[in-house]
This record gives sequence, C-alpha cells and structure tokens, in this order.
Amino acid sequence: MAPREHATGHEPLNTLKPVATDIWLIDGPAVSFYGMPYPTRCTVIRLANGDLWVHSPTLLTDTLRDELGALGPVAHLVAPNWLHYVNISDWQRAYPGAMAHAAPGVAERAARQGLPLQFDAQIDQTPPRAWDGQIDQMIARGSRKHREAVFHHRKSSTLILTDLIENFETRHLPVWMRSLVWLAGIDSSDGKMPPDMRMTFRKTPLAESIEAMIAWQPQRLILAHGRWYGRDAVGELRRAFRRVLRDREWTAAMAQIEAGRKKPPAD
Repeated sequence: MAPREHATGHEPLNTLKPVATDIWLIDGPAVSFYGMPYPTRCTVIRLANGDLWVHSPTLLTDTLRDELGALGPVAHLVAPNWLHYVNISDWQRAYPGAMAHAAPGVAERAARQGLPLQFDAQIDQTPPRAWDGQIDQMIARGSRKHREAVFHHRKSSTLILTDLIENFETRHLPVWMRSLVWLAGIDSSDGKMPPDMRMTFRKTPLAESIEAMIAWQPQRLILAHGRWYGRDAVGELRRAFRRVLRDREWTAAMAQIEAGRKKPPAD
C-alpha cells in the first residue's frame, strides 16, 4: 500500500491524539489498496516502564518523531497482520533499538512483495515479558490466510483490531467507492469484517476468538480503517460478528433448556 493524497475525514493527520491514560492513536494518510483510498490508523501505548509500543505504524514524519520523543522511547513495533507492514522499515531506521514483532505470515508476504523485513519476534497467543500483564493478545483463529494479532490494553480497557472490522464513513470516500463499501457491508452504519476476508474463516474457531475478546470486557475499540468506537466495545463486537456468534449462542441456549428438562424435580 502506498500513501495517497486524499482527505480521510480524520484530520489532523500524523499527530498523536489521546484516547485514554497512556494510549494514543495516530490517524495516517490514506493508502491505495486495490485502487481505493484506505484511511489508516496507528495506536501507541506507553508501557509501565515508559517504553512506547506502536501498533501498525503509519507514515512517520519529523513532527511526529518529536511528539513521540516527548512521550518516551519507541521500543516495540507491531505488524499485526499480513497487510500491515509497509511502514515498519522506516520506523526501524528511525528507531534502530526497537524490537519488531510480526503476526504469522507477515515476513513471508513482505518478501513476496519485494520488501524483505527483519523481525525480532513472531506474535503468538502469549504476551512477551515486555508487556505481559499490561496488554493481552491473541491470534484470531479460523483462517489460514488472515492471521491477525488482536490486543487489549488493560489500563484503558481498549481493544485494538486491524482489519477484522472495517468501518468506513462513506461521506469521506470518493463517490465511486461508496457503493462498493455499501455492498461489502463495511460502511459505518454497520461496520464488520470484509466479505472476502470472512470467506477465509471457519465459523467455530472465529466465534471462539470473538468470545475471548468479549471476555476481556473492553470499553473502547480501535480500528485501523474508519470510525473507531469510544464506548460499548462489547456491544459493537456482538453486532459486527452477530452471524458468527448466533449459531453458538443458539446451541448454548438449547443446551441450557435441555439441561433444565433433565434436571430432577426438587423434593
């Protein structure tokens, strides 16, 4: 994805915006994805030791470097899925001491695209010592192609997704793109997983992953593309993944009814 000159509706860009205590977001410039301008977003968390953790780095400018420097040292760069890595090398050059963490498949995808990257660690289901107890994490299960790392910042009760939900505000898009977004069901009236991605997932393991996110009980939900949610993150997860969760919830309800029928009567 290459930066594209297009108003995103999330201006000002390339500057830190506070979300809650020790967490900020950065709205980056639009990038071209299959010819469509995608707004981008990065999330920055300050860990307990003062180090900065940077999720899905966007365009790095001199002004942004100054802002980050005022917060603390950039220590961790996170490439959360196979589509979000293009700015990692620029940030590595700017912060040579930072550790780069990649979701499964990122390095291989980058190499195929002619952008060989060096990563220090692969993200899995267990947080590393550097942020254990501060940021929960998992790899969303169910797809061999889209293995996205999901994070939950405990201090701010913020869930961080990348592409599992896309939530475009159509008024900020080119007219020709709006109908495509509506047809895909990823406009901000009912943002959800893009249909081409959804087709790569098996329903049961994905539902289990969503239920695990819900169990974290996040209050906020930050997305990489489109409007993010400052409240009711659990409700938004249930809405966006209602079709995935419906079968499991129905099965669980039927099991409860059946268990009640088999329960012996009280004396």
